[in-house]
Amino acid sequence: MPPRNTDDFRAIARRRLPRGLFDYIDRGTEDERALGNTRASLDAIRLEPRILGGGRAIDLSASVLGRVRPTPLIVAPTALAGMVADRGESKLARAASRFGIPFTVSTQSVEPIEDIRRAAPDAELWFQLYVWRDRELTRDLLRRVAGQDCDTLVLTVDTQMVPKREYNLRNHFGVPFRPTPRNVVDMLCHPRWLLGVIGKSIATRGMPSYGHYPPEFRSGMMKPQTVEALKLDPGLTWDDFRALRDGWRGRIVLKGVLAPEDALRARAEGADAVVVSTHGGRNFDCLPTTAEALPRIRAAGEVPELLADSGVRRGSDVLKYLALGAQAVQLGRAPLWGLAAGDEGGAVALIEMLLEEMRVSMGFLGAANLADLSRRVP
Repeated sequence: MPPRNTDDFRAIARRRLPRGLFDYIDRGTEDERALGNTRASLDAIRLEPRILGGGRAIDLSASVLGRVRPTPLIVAPTALAGMVADRGESKLARAASRFGIPFTVSTQSVEPIEDIRRAAPDAELWFQLYVWRDRELTRDLLRRVAGQDCDTLVLTVDTQMVPKREYNLRNHFGVPFRPTPRNVVDMLCHPRWLLGVIGKSIATRGMPSYGHYPPEFRSGMMKPQTVEALKLDPGLTWDDFRALRDGWRGRIVLKGVLAPEDALRARAEGADAVVVSTHGGRNFDCLPTTAEALPRIRAAGEVPELLADSGVRRGSDVLKYLALGAQAVQLGRAPLWGLAAGDEGGAVALIEMLLEEMRVSMGFLGAANLADLSRRVP
């Protein structure tokens, strides 16, 4: 039986992926309370319908960062999609492109942006940036990105430290890959994935790793100074953002904003948008949820365009974030479950399913377009 909802796709992914990889994608941090809090906050939102409005056609188009798009969806940056499926980032980019949805390439993607662009020439590519301590390496990366018809930079600002993900240690999961009896057995128990993903990669490109990192990182033969150079810089300031703003010719989005004061400052400093996000509950376990933070930020005054993410499992979840003030919603884990369940076609099927759920929900709400969602939260 084909998957009928996101949880069905997730269940298939859980069977097909090694436990170490599945846990890395699926789980949170510390005691993992943020995952449940995010779900509970979305479940608590009620949307008020309007009746007898006639059978108007439903329009899901949205204006995001100066462009009218057919849907309000964006594929969020996720590390290691290329370990979920062979050339996974390219497949997600093509799947997103079929719907006119931007695909955000991660600094920690398996495929470098040049390969993704060749494989998905029509895709709208955004790029998510982690700033390395070696700023010259970071500048080199941005020059590469700018050369691939990518004009939207998403700076992640909520990952100042390495999160405490204890399951990664228990599963011996990490990048670059270091074999242990536990993770080798884990992979051998998933032969379809081992041959179809790791086998194909080793045969053509080597062991999957972070494609934007220098060759010595991908080979695992790093000198101590290289290790330090490629660590995420924990000391970023607004001065760093201004330097980035001055040097980048396109649009800049700040991802991981939860405080109204930070959203106001972002606008003053020239950010084009902010993503109200808890990083999917993966970084810090005692944050306010996106659903709690979004209305406060919207009410703060002159803030940039608001995007939202974290915890989306249904089309109605997307509508809830839009009703709370977001102009678009990012999908993180969900496209990965589609990719794991059915390769590129699975990602397409999952996006189609969410869009259809959105249309059905709009019909029940009596909303002809996304602007009709305003003031629908009682």
